Amino acid sequence: MTMHTTRSFRASALAFVGATLFVSACGGSGDTATGDSASVTINLDAAPAKATGITGLSTPESALYDAVRDVWYISNIDGVPNDLDNNGYITKVSGDLAKVDTFFIAGGSVTTLNGPKGMALQGDTLWVADINAVRGFNVVSGMEVAVVNVDGAVFLNDIAASPDGSLYISDTGIKFAAAGMTHPGPDRIFKLAGRTISEVLRFDGAPGPNGLLFGSDGRLIIVPFTARTISAWTVGAPAADSIASGPGGYDGVAQLADGRILVTSWTDSTVHVLANGVLTPFIKSVPAPADIGVDTKRGHVAVPIFEQNRVEFWKVAGN
Repeated sequence: MTMHTTRSFRASALAFVGATLFVSACGGSGDTATGDSASVTINLDAAPAKATGITGLSTPESALYDAVRDVWYISNIDGVPNDLDNNGYITKVSGDLAKVDTFFIAGGSVTTLNGPKGMALQGDTLWVADINAVRGFNVVSGMEVAVVNVDGAVFLNDIAASPDGSLYISDTGIKFAAAGMTHPGPDRIFKLAGRTISEVLRFDGAPGPNGLLFGSDGRLIIVPFTARTISAWTVGAPAADSIASGPGGYDGVAQLADGRILVTSWTDSTVHVLANGVLTPFIKSVPAPADIGVDTKRGHVAVPIFEQNRVEFWKVAGN
């Protein structure tokens, strides 16, 4: 399926992003009761099959499935990932991929949206990580309902909704400039409770915390882009625990109904299954795979192909 947009992606920004292939600007899936946990069975013995795709996007960053409304939300940076250019937008796609609302939410005169990345659902509110702010939008009207500025944030990347209703947001600590990417830090996790933001975890060694997901055991799974170790953090603990190691360059993360976790890696262009501390390649040859989502009704995994302006949908449900 090809989607044609009316807002063109800036050529200079595309060239810039293309030159920074090894830099992920994407977050992991925001796990919520209405969005990310799959109810289908995943059969690792059967090869996943590409179902279809949506093209014509503008640096697609994150794909989040809303099971209540049977729609996808896709965040588009449409520019340099940390530019405050008010050029980003959210595309809404029906679950059957037949209907596309390209600019369901778009930066402009009414709404501010700079470089939207990871998303999470809470009831009727879609929360979006946007560089130095967390923005909430009504999922029916697309209207902005909340803005929480995060003072000192460097690169807000992903959001995970916790069981108690608070939100956790990763700050990858990276910046982009004409000379390329820098990593000034700090690398940390913020918590948003109500409208109060606070730093709750800081990392040494600049791992570049990227995708976030609350796992079935209640811990926050953290996949980093600039490190090889995947961690799990018990809220309130002084540090996170290592749970697996692999190729690195991690980005998206989503959990399946049986407890296994999907993790994308830019390093080997693969979606892996994480189970019992081991990463097993599952969907291969997906270049620059960003923040994935899982369709709970059809058994589809959406993989944003960050640098090629499209999202691929893969059928992964077993019989």
